[in-house]
Amino acid sequence: MELGKILSGISIISYTGEDRRSIEDITFDSRTVSPGSLFVAVRGTHTDGHDFIQKTVESGASAVICEALPENPSRDVAWIRTGDSASALGQAASNFFGNPSSSLKLVGVTGTNGKTTIATLLYRLFTGLGYKCGLFSTVCNYVAGRELPATHTTPDPVQLNRTMAEMADAGCSFAFMEVSSHAVHQQRIAGLEYAGGIFTNLTHDHLDYHLTFENYLAAKKSWFDSLGPDSFALVNADDRNGSVMLQNCRAGHYTFSVRGMADFRCRLVSQSFEGMELRIMDNELWTRFVGDYNASNLLAVYGAAVLLGAGKDEILTVLSSLTPVAGRMEVIRSESGITGIVDYAHTPDALVNVIGTINKVRKESIQLITVVGAGGDRDKTKRPKMAAISAEGSSRLILTSDNPRTENPEMILDDMEAGLSAALKKKTLRIADRREAIRTAVMLSNPGDVILVAGKGHEPYQEINGVRHHFDDREELRKAFSQS
Repeated sequence: MELGKILSGISIISYTGEDRRSIEDITFDSRTVSPGSLFVAVRGTHTDGHDFIQKTVESGASAVICEALPENPSRDVAWIRTGDSASALGQAASNFFGNPSSSLKLVGVTGTNGKTTIATLLYRLFTGLGYKCGLFSTVCNYVAGRELPATHTTPDPVQLNRTMAEMADAGCSFAFMEVSSHAVHQQRIAGLEYAGGIFTNLTHDHLDYHLTFENYLAAKKSWFDSLGPDSFALVNADDRNGSVMLQNCRAGHYTFSVRGMADFRCRLVSQSFEGMELRIMDNELWTRFVGDYNASNLLAVYGAAVLLGAGKDEILTVLSSLTPVAGRMEVIRSESGITGIVDYAHTPDALVNVIGTINKVRKESIQLITVVGAGGDRDKTKRPKMAAISAEGSSRLILTSDNPRTENPEMILDDMEAGLSAALKKKTLRIADRREAIRTAVMLSNPGDVILVAGKGHEPYQEINGVRHHFDDREELRKAFSQS
């Protein structure tokens, strides 16, 4: 593509080079530069792309977008200086791949919890309605049914637009994606056109990155502020930050609620570990999902589908056939009658929701044994809260390792245990080995009891000192059941 076309919509401070210069590919990774490449020097959290500009020139880069020019810029290279390389990368990637988001009805989902469930269910719903669709999620990406591995909740701008172009070429009508706060802050979604945005909730998470809750909120809100007037903004009226998202938002305003008045309303009629009965607007619906928070997730899916033009009866029919997303309140039963539940809950609020749901369903005579840890190299302030919530809502608690990454697992457990009173410590065990912790939970349980293994959900690995080792909570729970 000609360089001039790739630069369309980018705020440029200075530009030297030919508009008609041919660009073969676009990258922000200096290691992938080849003759004819456009290199975008982005300032990251760990490295600065500007430090590698000379290397890219030596590798044959044809053009460079940067915020600061080198002292002696090569005359063989087109130099584009901008005030924000990250934003420029998103716009340039969108242009380079033919602005694929404009060929799709793209819907983003943001919030602390519920993103994966809502985005995935929208993908499954519209696929069930007969459309070809695309999905970007924490668990997996899909292009019209073809599975692609997911490395980030929201991919980088080049991968994002390349995959979206594949979706458009495959005949997809809709695409659904999780929009993480990191992706918004790092401008990974710059240049995309959305048909709609969904806000789930905002609770304590990612403060290791954003530093303050206000910054975290601002990142989410900035995306809603960028939605166009022809799109919709659907927010959870049960979260006090839902109304904040709609302030100064140009998109059409819509709300959903399981507690009060809203454009889309739902009431939980009854539930068990097998599923729940809902009343969405004036219609009864049986679903295999469990919990108030899943009622809210399903209502968001229903509302978004209506706003995208799907028929209400068809929506309800497909919704009733959908099953929970992998590692989200996933039920595994033993032959002896123990109920195991694997859930991705890794924030205080998510644990409140999952444990609260289990306690609404279980009888007082039934134990709830919770196995939970906290990720290393992440927000430390949530660790004592997670332990306290888990201990208060459970009969027994086993603190264990999650993804310790570069931290000492025992130090992480110390942080968690600091949140426990003397009384709560009496019903708590510390077992750093996650496999052994799951086995111990099974050994402590009786027929009819419930075991919650929280934190990792769908993840098939455990990250220790930079190395990902195969580990799947669901596999380990089934194995422990078979050996008990």
